[in-house]
Amino acid sequence: MKLVNIGSGNMVAAERIVSVVTPESAPIKRIIGDAKERGTLIDATHGRKTKTVIIADSGHIILTYIPFDKLANRISDSEIVFEEEDYE
Repeated sequence: MKLVNIGSGNMVAAERIVSVVTPESAPIKRIIGDAKERGTLIDATHGRKTKTVIIADSGHIILTYIPFDKLANRISDSEIVFEEEDYE
């Protein structure tokens, strides 16, 4: 199991990550609000500004202060193989 550091010693299993998005759009803000109501929101920002939102396959929404591009590099460095699909 590959783990990705999401800041302050917090780790997420790389194979459980479905999506990594920025928190600025209205749909993502709704997703965060819904997760807070359901109790599936994990706030790993430690009081800092949320810069990246991770959506897990379990339905959990994880907030982190690590910038999107830096986190994306950490995920790609964890040797996940992304299979390309043919969309023709």
